[in-house]
Amino acid sequence: MDKRTPFNVLMILADQMNANWLGCAGHPQAQTPNLDAFAASGIRFTEAHCQNPICTPSRVSILSGQYCQNHGYYGLSGPAPKGLNNLFRHFGRQGYRTAAYGKLHLPEAPRNWIADDVDVFGDSYENADGVFGASSFLEDLERKGLRHLEDSWHNLQNYGKPSIPIDAMPSELPLEETQEMWCARETMDFILDYIDHPFCVQVAFQKPHHPLLPNIRFWNQYPSDLELPADWDVCQSHRAPHFQKRWREWRDYPPEFGHSDDTFEDFVRRCWRGTLACVSQIDYVFGQLMEFLRVNDLEKNTIVIFGSDHGAYHGHMGILEKAPGICSDQVCKVPSLWRVPGLTRGGSCCSQLVENIDMTSTLSSLCNLREFDSGDGKDLTGLLGGEDYPVRDVSVTENVWSKALRWKHWRFVHYQEECFPGEDVGELYNLLNDPQETRNLYKDPSYRNVVEDCRRQLLEWLIRTRRTVTTQCSLSDEVHLATPGHRSCIYPLGGDGTAPNAAQAYNRSDIHEMYR
Repeated sequence: MDKRTPFNVLMILADQMNANWLGCAGHPQAQTPNLDAFAASGIRFTEAHCQNPICTPSRVSILSGQYCQNHGYYGLSGPAPKGLNNLFRHFGRQGYRTAAYGKLHLPEAPRNWIADDVDVFGDSYENADGVFGASSFLEDLERKGLRHLEDSWHNLQNYGKPSIPIDAMPSELPLEETQEMWCARETMDFILDYIDHPFCVQVAFQKPHHPLLPNIRFWNQYPSDLELPADWDVCQSHRAPHFQKRWREWRDYPPEFGHSDDTFEDFVRRCWRGTLACVSQIDYVFGQLMEFLRVNDLEKNTIVIFGSDHGAYHGHMGILEKAPGICSDQVCKVPSLWRVPGLTRGGSCCSQLVENIDMTSTLSSLCNLREFDSGDGKDLTGLLGGEDYPVRDVSVTENVWSKALRWKHWRFVHYQEECFPGEDVGELYNLLNDPQETRNLYKDPSYRNVVEDCRRQLLEWLIRTRRTVTTQCSLSDEVHLATPGHRSCIYPLGGDGTAPNAAQAYNRSDIHEMYR
């Protein structure tokens, strides 16, 4: 790997994509030739996990490199965290041209969090001042007389409902005018405009998040009688009460695009067809971007990542959306494909636990930039180069009052007592012999020690990863007298106002003496 030539960065995110929905991941139905070819030229992480099961907090984690317990975001949108560092600010201050296009879905009040940190702010659905429905993408459709056919947002003029539909049908919007193709064109134009500068760009596709309205080309790639996921109608009585409730509710949900005599199976099959077609559509657009890099001789110095903010069910386990997502690997695991010129070995896989927050730290290292000193992520450079060693013992996905832990071959979900008053609710699965999470061992007396071990691991993680500003001792040895008799210390600060990574307790050599 030659660090003398600056690397470009192209991060491509699908929205709400299950890690299994790839041909290269062994899925028997998903038609993803471009992503499969990309995986064959790079590395696929088979145990990559998101920090939160919904969009905004997960995306804040990706760009800030921080766990939710540190950046504080657990819900959609919200006030912009002005002091919180992000990938674009970090790269922009070190000479990179930066841009973000697509469904960014970040804190936006009163102004979008990253709006002043990118050279081009290209959210598909809102402007930099947080006004929804005002964007270059939507204005472009308006000029072309196609706004009423827009198929990736709250479209009140077509496709049936004032809210985002769950059902699936082919879109009426021409493929070239879709959100994904708009993102690709804008990205290509930006790169060509700054062809002599290193760039850092995020492309955020809307699919395969609902609405499931793929272009007819991709809808027709899948038969109307395609086989459903094996677990689509498996009873989930072993799950937490809110999951069981949602499982029952979906069976009474009225399909938006079906017929009056449709069965629940018909509904689920149509949704599954739409999901796979949306995956194939983003695969097609991903291929357009990869071809652009090849034609413009950018492959040799561009790091490309394909991932997602979180996973989804879309029929798995009888759930048709992503919620309740903390419960299962179907939502907490995400696709993670990387290609780093001169480093990754084509067609390789890594089964070590990695997380979405690792992107910021790793990209800073690969691009030979200053340390991203406010991030919680790990540097995956060694794993990308083919080494095989654990970078962390556990992986955690968070909601406010529930936490999902991956530890060894165990999946453990903790629910705060207040979530289900009067009940002792939790989940424990042995993924080694129960990868589909069909047997909840939480209340099995023979696994009581494992439950306690998982609780201890979660407690250790919460303490270990909590960011501090100061601790018991001064964070600096530099002390001077500001006025007679008044001591003034210099306290180092990271990009978010907390202590930099080197000063955090887990990186201090005197931790046992000074941090008890």
